[in-house]
Amino acid sequence: MKAKKTFLSIFIGALLICGSYFAYQYYTDLKETKRQQALLEQRKVAWQVLRQKLTNEISQFKGETGIVVKDLETGWELSYGKNQLFPSASLVKIPLMAACFLAADQGRIKLDRNIALKSVDKLTGSGVLKDMPVGTTFSVKRLTGLMIYDSDNTATNIVTNLLGIDYLNKTFKAFGLKDTELSRKIADYRLRDKGIENYTTAEDMALLLEKIYRRTLGNKYVSDQCISMLKLTRMNDRIPKYLPVEITIAHKTGLENGVCHDAGIVFTRKGNFLICVLTKHVNSNSILSKEFIAKVALYAYKYLEGL
Repeated sequence: MKAKKTFLSIFIGALLICGSYFAYQYYTDLKETKRQQALLEQRKVAWQVLRQKLTNEISQFKGETGIVVKDLETGWELSYGKNQLFPSASLVKIPLMAACFLAADQGRIKLDRNIALKSVDKLTGSGVLKDMPVGTTFSVKRLTGLMIYDSDNTATNIVTNLLGIDYLNKTFKAFGLKDTELSRKIADYRLRDKGIENYTTAEDMALLLEKIYRRTLGNKYVSDQCISMLKLTRMNDRIPKYLPVEITIAHKTGLENGVCHDAGIVFTRKGNFLICVLTKHVNSNSILSKEFIAKVALYAYKYLEGL
């Protein structure tokens, strides 16, 4: 009898302990659910504030623009003119870079292969290779890097010749890009003056960058190589202009007469967002377009930091 009473006491005690544990766990889970719901509502309000700020900024911009801003945690997207065609300028170097790393992964090219600089490779515009001695050698990976973080046109020309425009355009389509195509080499201004232009859209750039971010472009290796290169971009007068220097930004700019772009991914302590801003203007310089892009990036950053 005594043993039964002891067993019963232990059993009831165990039930009380288990009941208390599950009750506490239920309360904790309920509290966390309510907290998450409150945070989501706060985020929705902040998102609508961002929408209004972008609408106001777009209405005041003296030019044409295509924009995609995407919260990479929730998947929420704000866009304006995202399917509008814009001369791609140096933004096309992003899919070109991705195609290069994919070709290396497929065994079509070797990233450690050294290529000697030729006089016919040299193009005007951005970059330092145009001033380097003929015969100087660079690995394919170094050329790809110069193409991105220095936006070197000569490096881009060499990589384009190495892969071929047909391969590049087929690969762009395989990436899912609907309106991004190379009709001429990046700095072939003679053909550009004849009306032959390279085009892209904010939607295409956003799609490509999100695939890179989520490591689904080709495979994880290809995506990792791309994101590492984009983080090294040295041109910081657009998306990064008003953002804290300590945050990481993986992006690529584009600039030609009448067009000014920036597209990238911003990594913050409260979340990450994707931003693509393409512009076309008739001003004598790109100062206003650069300021417009910088403000769009700042508003997106404040949306996350205010959470």
